[in-house]
Amino acid sequence: MTTMRTLDVTGLTSLLTGRAWPAEPRVVVSGNLAVPWTLLAALDSALPRYRLHALNAPAGLPRREGVSYETTFVGPGMRHEARLSYVPARLSLVPLLLGGALVPDLVLVQTSAPRQGRLSLGIEVNVLPAAIKACRARGGLVLAQANAQMPYTFGDGEYDAGVFDGVLEVDEPLPDVAARPGAASGADAAAQIGALVAARVPDGATLQLGIGEVSDATLPGLAQRRRLALWSEMFSDGVLRLEEAGALDPARPIISSFAFGSQELYAWMNANPRIVMRRTEVTNSPSEISRQPLMTSINTALQVDLFAQANASRIGARIHSGFGGQTDFIVGALHAPGGQALMALRSWHPRAQVSTIVPA
Repeated sequence: MTTMRTLDVTGLTSLLTGRAWPAEPRVVVSGNLAVPWTLLAALDSALPRYRLHALNAPAGLPRREGVSYETTFVGPGMRHEARLSYVPARLSLVPLLLGGALVPDLVLVQTSAPRQGRLSLGIEVNVLPAAIKACRARGGLVLAQANAQMPYTFGDGEYDAGVFDGVLEVDEPLPDVAARPGAASGADAAAQIGALVAARVPDGATLQLGIGEVSDATLPGLAQRRRLALWSEMFSDGVLRLEEAGALDPARPIISSFAFGSQELYAWMNANPRIVMRRTEVTNSPSEISRQPLMTSINTALQVDLFAQANASRIGARIHSGFGGQTDFIVGALHAPGGQALMALRSWHPRAQVSTIVPA
C-alpha cells in the first residue's frame, strides 16, 4: 500500500502546468453522472488546448476555443458541437482504441473517498480502467477527484491510492436522476410497451437493460418474477425495486459497468457486496454475455424498418448518440442458451409527429 498524494487546486494546477504536453493532449474523463467537475475546471484553467474524450457526457463541459471533443457515444454535453469527433465503435472495442489509436495523455476520474488505502470508481467503471492502464504506460498523468459522496463499489474499479498522481478531496452530491413520472401509468404508451416486454421474460432470466423510458417501464412488470439476474452495462433505480420485491436471485451478483439514479440508489450501492462493477471488456464481451442463462437483452431504438433493421444512433445524417454497447448485447444474447434480444419502441414519435417504422 502506497501513500495517497493529496493536492489542492493550486497544487493540481502546478502539476498540470509543470509538464510538457503535446500540442493537443488527449484527456479522458469520467462520463455519464461521474464527471469530476472540480478537476475538469482546474484542467481547463491550466491547459490552453486539449481534446476531451468522454462517454455520454452531460451538459456543462468547457466550451471555448482550444477545446475539442471526442467520443464513441454522444451525450448532451457534446451533441450539436461543431468541434466533435465521433468515433463509431462498439463499446466493447473502445478499450482497444484507448490502448492504441486513442491513447490518453491525461485521465481524470471521480472516485470514492479512501477506504483502507483504496479508492473506487464507484458508479462509473466502464472504459476507465483501460484508459488508466494506457495512460500510465504512456507516462501520462492520472488524477482522481475523491468524493466523500461517491459510493464505494467492489470489482474492477478498485485501486490502490498510489496509482493516482494526485488526488483532490471533495464532498459533493452526485447528480440525482429521479424516476420518470408516469412510467407506471397503465395509460402511458411506454408503460404498455414495458408490460408487453415484461411478459416475454421468464423466471431465471439474466437481464440487460438499456437506457430510456421503455427499459424503465419494463421493470415494474418484472417484480413478480423470481431468480432474475442482472448482467448489464448499466442499471438504475429499477434494479433496486426488483431487489426489494425479491425478484433477483440472491445467489448471483449484480454485474454492471456503470449506474445512474437517485441518492437512494447510490446509498444502496455503497459497499454492497451484491454489486460487482466490472470493466467494459468484461460486461460487454459478447462471449461472456452468451454464457449467461436465458440472457435477455432489452433495448430501444429511434427507428426500425421493414427489414428488421434498427437505427439507434442517428437522426437523418446526424449522429444523435451512437450505438454504444447495444450490438454487443444483441449478439451475445442471441448466442446464449435460451437467450433473446428485444427491441422495444413507440411506433409514433409524438414530438416529431413522425412514424418510427420506416421502409428502410
